[in-house]
Amino acid sequence: MAEIKKRLGEVKQRMAAAARRAGRGPDEIQLVAISKGIPLPQIREGLEAGIPILGENRVQEAREKIAVLGRPVSWHMVGHLQTNKAKLAVELFDLIHSLDSLRLARELDRHGQAAGKVVRAFVQVKLVPEETKSGVEEADFFSLVEATSELSNLKVEGLMVLPPFFRDPEESRPFFRRLRELRDHLRERAIPNVGMQHLSMGMSHDFEVAIEEGATLVRIGTAIFGPRPTG
Repeated sequence: MAEIKKRLGEVKQRMAAAARRAGRGPDEIQLVAISKGIPLPQIREGLEAGIPILGENRVQEAREKIAVLGRPVSWHMVGHLQTNKAKLAVELFDLIHSLDSLRLARELDRHGQAAGKVVRAFVQVKLVPEETKSGVEEADFFSLVEATSELSNLKVEGLMVLPPFFRDPEESRPFFRRLRELRDHLRERAIPNVGMQHLSMGMSHDFEVAIEEGATLVRIGTAIFGPRPTG
């Protein structure tokens, strides 16, 4: 308990310092604690220490955890979401960071309508041609966002990016800056039913750079929970 609480406090201090360097208020940035692969006792410790949001990469893993832990905080889907898991994702998550296709958008909208729920989502943008990365290509990005504006039970509220891993966090800065530029372009277009108040970017190794470039949500796992268990 003491170790997770200590790490969480350190992360919050670093977030606040990065915000101040950028002339922002620390309360402008939300912390999403990534609990993928983390055992339930450690997640409970994190919740007791004050974790505000939990993020999961897999729908089934989140389902099992929510069944035990309940909803003391919001749950966010941060991993790639298959269309055949859209119904369950709508049931489980308060916000989906990884919308990356019109097909998925329509499925989320359909299941949101059936559940009487407006599904909140970010569009994940793929800024590098890595086969292992999900996201909509930048060339198709604007058309996807415009198409989502016609869906009454889906609300796009921002963008998400997962840049390549660099040992030097500064090398991530151009990707974070580019996402902010795309967000600003969308704001200028003022597309109906599309809000662009959020940028989900930055992880344990580069979240301070992301905050300096405008992140409003950072997705942090290892810096809070320590290395994930193996095996």
